[in-house]
Amino acid sequence: MVKEKKVSTKLKRDDVVKIMKGKDSGKTGRILKVIRENGTVIVEGCNIVKKAMKQRKQNDKGGIKELEAAVRTSNVMILCKKCGPTKIGYKIDAEAKARICRKCGEQL
Repeated sequence: MVKEKKVSTKLKRDDVVKIMKGKDSGKTGRILKVIRENGTVIVEGCNIVKKAMKQRKQNDKGGIKELEAAVRTSNVMILCKKCGPTKIGYKIDAEAKARICRKCGEQL
């Protein structure tokens, strides 16, 4: 039995990211969910796929629905307010660990 390894990532929910590769490259959006088990994120309004959904309740409609699919974390970069897409670094001051932009040093 192979045990799955959780992929560590510096991205968090509600971060604004830019997609760098794939069919939606260049689009920006907010992270809705981070899935550590397979190293992916779900970005709002990006990587839209159509899925056939079954009617679950009497009031709920079935049919073909459009929803966001997962994107690999290696294909997205966080957006800094000053310098645009960048990598994330860490800075530790007096028991507080903060995420910073690697280009300009501003806190994210």
